[in-house]
Amino acid sequence: MRKFKENLLKALIFLSVFFTIACLVSIVGFIFIKGMSKLDLQFLTSGYSSSGAGGILPMIITTLYTVAVSILIATPLGILSAIYLQEYAKQGKLVTIVRFATEALAGIPSIIYGLFGGIFFVVTLGIGYSILAGSLTLSIIILPVIIRTTEEALKTVPQVYKEGSLALGATKFQTLYKVILPSAIPGILSGIILSVGRIIGESAAVLLTAGTVANMPGGIFDSARTLTVHSYLLTKESGDISAATGVGIVLIVLVFVLNILTKFVVKKFNRANY
Repeated sequence: MRKFKENLLKALIFLSVFFTIACLVSIVGFIFIKGMSKLDLQFLTSGYSSSGAGGILPMIITTLYTVAVSILIATPLGILSAIYLQEYAKQGKLVTIVRFATEALAGIPSIIYGLFGGIFFVVTLGIGYSILAGSLTLSIIILPVIIRTTEEALKTVPQVYKEGSLALGATKFQTLYKVILPSAIPGILSGIILSVGRIIGESAAVLLTAGTVANMPGGIFDSARTLTVHSYLLTKESGDISAATGVGIVLIVLVFVLNILTKFVVKKFNRANY
């Protein structure tokens, strides 16, 4: 009976792994099969025209702008918040409420963030439809991810590191930025990687805050269209599935490249510290 249960558990595990891989291969395979015919140098390096022809270069630039601005806003806020919650705040009701609020923010649908960003950043603050308004909205969306992953990364730092640093005469702040943070960097960057993927994949929140202008943005105060919004509009307005899936291929490659670059930075950082 015990042997039967072990074999059944192994079979369920293998089936779960197979199902997950099959889903991934099916989705990525469909995107590549449908979109590869659309990919060429002109598609990647030219602008978009109202007739539906042209490329996606403005959308690529807009997406990179959005990722950069959102990460620059959310990362310091998220890391500092996590440091306060983990290292300085007294563990009590207030910290519990803050953690609950953070988890609640992570579960709110992105369309709600989009409505908030459209009302507050676009209308109330008068920023208008722009990359900045979209990035501010996205920074709120990714803030819970960065806070939670940074907290977990700080928890993994061995207590003896802190005690050894304090015993040698270092202050708590010196221990924090010379011992704790460098040791927690891999975990913090993992949260940033997840956040980058979330930013690139968002469409509803960006649609309601950054707008749908398909021109090359001159700066973060211009209205522009990201790759996900462009893919959605191509499917909705013209039904051009090949162009939409071509955009999807670019999105997949973009996320993959950013992940590789981040992991490279983590390895270089670890080598510099050890």
